[in-house]
Amino acid sequence: MSRKRYIVDAYAWIEYFIGSEAGKKVKEVLEDGSCEVYTCAVTVAEIVSKVAREGRNPEVAYDILLRNSNIIDADHELSKDAGILHAEVRKTVKDFGLADAYVLASARRLKAKILTGDPHFRGFKEAVSL
Repeated sequence: MSRKRYIVDAYAWIEYFIGSEAGKKVKEVLEDGSCEVYTCAVTVAEIVSKVAREGRNPEVAYDILLRNSNIIDADHELSKDAGILHAEVRKTVKDFGLADAYVLASARRLKAKILTGDPHFRGFKEAVSL
């Protein structure tokens, strides 16, 4: 039996950190031993920045990300795929971010689902809404 693969996006990680109802769903996936959990390197930057801007300890957040997920590095091929996706999606979703494109490209590369509550991912088969 193959394991379920999930990519946790920035929205989902923030919900996890604040302990919201949506964050509890993320926690269930993180604690489910049958799941492979990933975070895109670009998402790591988003989370570290947000935590630092809020005056909290970015090292703690960084450590939590590393202990609870596999980090997907943004290599040149993923960057190319993310750039193409970004351009395509921006035709219909005007504020679709480059970081979102990295998450989507990573999900497609790994055949994974994206744990998210971000409305930018509505309509994508890869998205699992929190």
